[in-house]
Amino acid sequence: MSAISALLIPPSSSLPLLPPPQSFFFSLPAPLVCLYKPPTAFFSAPKPQLRLLPRRALSGRDETAEASVSTATIAVDNAESPDATAFVIRARNWIGLLQVITRVFKILGLRIERATIEVEGEFFVKRFLVVDSHGAKIEDPESLDRIERALRDAIDGAADRTPAGPGTARLGSRSLVVRRAGLVPESGEGKAKAERMFSLMDGFLKNDPISLQKDILDHVEYTVARSRFSFDDFEAYQAVSHSVRDRLIERWHDTHAYFKRKDPKRLYFFSLEFLMGRSLSNSVINLGVRDQYADALNQLGFEFEVLAEQEGDAAQGNGGLARLSACQMDSLATMDFPAWGYGLRYQYGLFRQVILDGFQHEQPDYWLNFGNPWEIERIHVSYAVKFYGTVEEQDLNGGKRKVWVPGEMVEAVAYDNPIPGYGTRNTINLRLWAAKPSDLYDMESYGTGDYINAVINRQKAETISSVLYPDDRSYQGKELRLKQQYFFVSASVQDIIRRFKDSLNDFNQFPEKVALQLNDTHPSLAIPEVMRVLVDEEFLSWKQAWDIVCKIFSCTTHTVVPEGLEKIPVDLLGSVLPRHLQIIFDINFSFMEELKKHFGLDFNRLSQMSIVEEGAVKSIRMANLSIVCCHTVNGVSRVHLDILKTKVFKDFYELWPQKFHYKTNGVTQRRWLVVSNPGLCGLISKWLGTDAWIRDMDLLMGLRDHAGDAELQQEWKMVRRINKIRLAEFIDAMTGMMVSPDAMFDVQIKRIHEYKRQLLNILGIIYRYDCIKNMKESDRRKVVPRVCIIGGKAAPGYDMAKKIIKLCHAVGETINNDSDIDDLLKLVFIPDFNVSVAELVIPGSDLSQHISTAGHEASGTGSMKFLMNGCLLLATADGATIEIIEEIGEDNMFLFGAKVHEVPKLREKAENHRVALQFARVLSQICLGWYVMATLAMRITSNLSVTLLKGVVTSIS
Repeated sequence: MSAISALLIPPSSSLPLLPPPQSFFFSLPAPLVCLYKPPTAFFSAPKPQLRLLPRRALSGRDETAEASVSTATIAVDNAESPDATAFVIRARNWIGLLQVITRVFKILGLRIERATIEVEGEFFVKRFLVVDSHGAKIEDPESLDRIERALRDAIDGAADRTPAGPGTARLGSRSLVVRRAGLVPESGEGKAKAERMFSLMDGFLKNDPISLQKDILDHVEYTVARSRFSFDDFEAYQAVSHSVRDRLIERWHDTHAYFKRKDPKRLYFFSLEFLMGRSLSNSVINLGVRDQYADALNQLGFEFEVLAEQEGDAAQGNGGLARLSACQMDSLATMDFPAWGYGLRYQYGLFRQVILDGFQHEQPDYWLNFGNPWEIERIHVSYAVKFYGTVEEQDLNGGKRKVWVPGEMVEAVAYDNPIPGYGTRNTINLRLWAAKPSDLYDMESYGTGDYINAVINRQKAETISSVLYPDDRSYQGKELRLKQQYFFVSASVQDIIRRFKDSLNDFNQFPEKVALQLNDTHPSLAIPEVMRVLVDEEFLSWKQAWDIVCKIFSCTTHTVVPEGLEKIPVDLLGSVLPRHLQIIFDINFSFMEELKKHFGLDFNRLSQMSIVEEGAVKSIRMANLSIVCCHTVNGVSRVHLDILKTKVFKDFYELWPQKFHYKTNGVTQRRWLVVSNPGLCGLISKWLGTDAWIRDMDLLMGLRDHAGDAELQQEWKMVRRINKIRLAEFIDAMTGMMVSPDAMFDVQIKRIHEYKRQLLNILGIIYRYDCIKNMKESDRRKVVPRVCIIGGKAAPGYDMAKKIIKLCHAVGETINNDSDIDDLLKLVFIPDFNVSVAELVIPGSDLSQHISTAGHEASGTGSMKFLMNGCLLLATADGATIEIIEEIGEDNMFLFGAKVHEVPKLREKAENHRVALQFARVLSQICLGWYVMATLAMRITSNLSVTLLKGVVTSIS
């Protein structure tokens, strides 16, 4: 499946496919379910789909006792208009009827061309001329019948709002039934009070400008605690965010109530990182209320765009893995999956990058200083997480059981973040855990007067969820990293098992209700944790627990080289998690015995595949643990899967070929087009005649029919120029450098790493600068002015990456201050690059560079974001780029460098390779001090390893 045409990750047929939760004012009727197409398979072991019950059956009410005759009539007329189908609806009018009808058409992908309303006594006659997503009238009798039935069910269902007797109340448009034993007396004052309460709860918050303004001003006064007559932009942002969150919570509650009632198999997505970015714009677009909020704020004297800029980034991750997690949650919500995300709530998140004299300095990112209006603290949802201690044996029913006696306990407190889907009421949950000190140890310290120890215990506990990516070059750093990984999986597993036991007690049904997806190997400690809970606490046999574990886990790996696989020293793991080390040893023993049956005493292969790595430092191979226990192992692109099969996990693939699959990483067009580039979004919707492409990107193929239209081309150019002007203003504000929007914007934005080859880009810029300097004046007039933009952060402990940033600034200082070349070439480094900056840079880019050494990029989703914004790509045939080439054709991008299969051969010849004279000249210029801070640049050049030179030199061709 193409990375462009596919959604983020195809969902699982092993999960019961649910119809979308209730639409705007009604439950999704059965005819709509017939039109719902199930997506492709992801997990193994398919399960039966859930049948959508009628709303009365879903609520448990007696349908026969409530049968009523509809007063609405619906007629279809295809003769009235030559280019549209007429639907004539005659019904009693009530508030929200028009929204119900238009919502049905929108869900079915239909467009209303014209509409009229006539009054006949107490009835309204509404006439709609409708076309399909291609602008054609609907003539298929089966489709017309389905649309008519969908309209009828929606109108009748939404109009039915009467309570069903004592103890029951229908919550208006939410179509939920609430029963509480003893809550509603048969008669008297208690019944009147209860009915009053239910009437107050009836209906959703309204989204008209007046209602929105009232909600915003109420939050200004009662939540932000400012006078509604005097508040600034940031306070207005806080109030707007809380009002949007109110609407998210409505859908969120309904979603969870629906799934609790249906009790489907749930998907739990474990990731140590979620790079969510800003939430306001994305939320209002997914809720479908962006224009309403803009109008309401405009009448109050505020601009929505200005308020959206007040929000800080939720930098709870770094790079593609973290963005994948965020896009995954958006797609799961949009595709109506019963899913949960689990991770850590970092107090400081990714560091804030500050550039001083060209050097990167890291400062804490105090993103929570002013609170986070999108999260809901769940003080009552907390679990004890154990560390250290010893493992003892106790007698149980004539046998022995292991008991872990911890030496330290920390409380995990839940913080929930509603994630709305687009075009659906489905709103799922991202639950992040924060570490707090155990009340038990706090009280002991205070009770004995040991206040210093109480403070130390608090600091030690809170450190676990304080910093993303602690420097793990020291033992203390490795220990903290291990505690972070276990802390979040332990709390999450306890939460999942608690939810399962709320409705079931038979753990044989656990695989039918739970699917655990691990995003890389960071959460793989969840495997021994589930084993520990099932065996030690739920008293299942080892075989029964192992069978369950092998059915519920699947994982995605992002690694391309064996050296990058995660390993945990045995001594460290045994100290922090003694019981888990025992379980891992037991798993490995059973696995080794099984391998001997397959391969005999092939000790070399047994050593390579063992979960336990022997050596100077005995370690646990977390990737091997994941492969042994998971039923599915996913690569993140087709070429990545080939690397896994032939290099990284070759032995495992030969043993279990059925386990290995690939699901090409993707991005959400809602974030990277609708939010970040509204001008282009509007243009696409205009020329396609529909905005259905926001859910189905295959519809973008329709633009090909208009590609040669001069009017479209002119509008496209205008959108691009506006975005470039906006980017130029941002560069001026951030760096003080003025750049021309008429120049080509040549962009490379990604984390700084040797394999990403920002260094190669900088060497190319130096070469371009040298060429321009030596040109005749007549030749210079033919040069297209170019602004080279680089952005990204280097890991705090990654010295080479930091030196690359310094070299970029040294070269930029020379080029940008050379009046001889003027605006023909500029080099800009954008500091503190994050998701919000990317949303500004990507729409204004003309050329984007993705030049990683072929075979080193597992997927690479940045190219997709640029491509969907109409940017040209300069890229190596690596990762997902290969699938992009198949989708758009080689003629529509610039291919660069060696192919994956060519790189090993070039590496073999690299030591005897004679570099091009142009390349040697560039290096000599750096060494001879042509640029600012030449001595540092010389140090960088001298540190270029043979491997790096191979990658630089051999891939220029």
